[in-house]
Amino acid sequence: MQAIDKDRDEYLYRQVFDLVSRNIESGALRPGDRLPSLRQMSRQAGVSIPTVRQAYVELERQRRIESRPQSGFYVRAAREMRLVRPSPPFSPVQKPVPVRRRSLLDRVNDGLLSPGLVPLGVANPCMARSAAKGLHRAMKRVMARAEERSLMYAPTCGEPALKRQIAFRYLDTLGISVDPQDVCITSGAQEALSIALQAVAGRGDVIAVESPTYHGLLDLIESLGMLAIEVETCPEEGVTLSALEKTLQAHPVRACIFSTTLNNPLGVSMPEQDRRRLAALIDRHDVVLIEDDVYGELRFDGVRPRPAASFIQSGRVMTCGSFSKTAAPGYRIGWLLAGRYRDEVRRLKRALSCSSGLLQQLTLADFLASGDYDRHLKSLRPVLKRNAERMSACVARYFPAETRTSSPVGGSVLWLELPGAIDSVALFDEALAEGISIAPGPVFSPCDRYQSFIRLSFGHTWRADTETALGWLGRRARTLAA
Repeated sequence: MQAIDKDRDEYLYRQVFDLVSRNIESGALRPGDRLPSLRQMSRQAGVSIPTVRQAYVELERQRRIESRPQSGFYVRAAREMRLVRPSPPFSPVQKPVPVRRRSLLDRVNDGLLSPGLVPLGVANPCMARSAAKGLHRAMKRVMARAEERSLMYAPTCGEPALKRQIAFRYLDTLGISVDPQDVCITSGAQEALSIALQAVAGRGDVIAVESPTYHGLLDLIESLGMLAIEVETCPEEGVTLSALEKTLQAHPVRACIFSTTLNNPLGVSMPEQDRRRLAALIDRHDVVLIEDDVYGELRFDGVRPRPAASFIQSGRVMTCGSFSKTAAPGYRIGWLLAGRYRDEVRRLKRALSCSSGLLQQLTLADFLASGDYDRHLKSLRPVLKRNAERMSACVARYFPAETRTSSPVGGSVLWLELPGAIDSVALFDEALAEGISIAPGPVFSPCDRYQSFIRLSFGHTWRADTETALGWLGRRARTLAA
């Protein structure tokens, strides 16, 4: 780092400004990187704190950096890195179709979960900043207290201590009253979604999904012999309500499965006024809403969106949540707010898995009660935001100029549309051979859409091989687009 020269005629704050600017332009400081604090820069540059503050204010005014409350100053993405958002063509009303993604999903899941890969294909946001130490402390406390009980079966619908903590969390963070008896603990959100679907729909029923939608949901719909119908989803505002209303008018939709708080793979959060309109639409058409709310705690700004369920008075709604994305994927602990479907949910839970792991439930209950969960989320969100900025900058640097990308407000993934007729499944296969996992676009649609799209995950510790892998993907995409 070049030193500040106090003998020069140039103002000292301007020298600090130039010093930071040069490091941004050279790539030494990259989008998402945290600048030295005012005190650190003052000490390193040998100037006063007010001088550093004046330089940082000017850098912020020119949109080179941004301040984040109680966090510091961070490098912003350069103007050329603000990529346009994907907007593929969509016909006014889709038709229900059987899902036939099994063979492709098998290939993709086998690839995504193979050890030793650079994990750009797996959405594991909590692994960007592990909660392992806090969870280990909680488990030790549980083992010391519970001893043999912690190794027993849990009650069918879950450990009461964890159910109370989940209910209290809805009240504490959202002001929503939840009866702990309505909470059913499941083996991850996937089981919660499965139980919810089976409680209200059967083989041949039509299920409305976002487009694109979470690929595990399509796998579930296919396994249950149901039909899927895609609903246009805006990359900035979520499900397009006018398209949903036309769909509900034209087809006998039994249930809608939407992620209104934070969508995967778009990273979009539906505005609250639209969630209210969605609730009214669901009630008016007498359909069931199953809300996939596994990412709601992971908005970068820390604002927890209210699930659409809180705006529905009829009770035709079930909300699915999970600790897999926020705390521990391997614990496989999720939950389902059953509401009016409590008895059927209990019966299905008993038939499918009897109960979920008691030790994990007790550990998570302690983790929440101690406040460690909130502290973990508070430290995780800025890491995810920084990773998103780094990945967006790498896409701008390495991928073809025509590449279009989402602009997530939370979560851990970017959704990219590659130029030309690039086959994302072929790119997935080539990337695997290079030791890189990605998620190809077609697994996010039941109708062979998104052939040239890929999903990239920044939900992991950012390492040198992360950028190396992105560089390889970008260069390969350039070659294929040429």
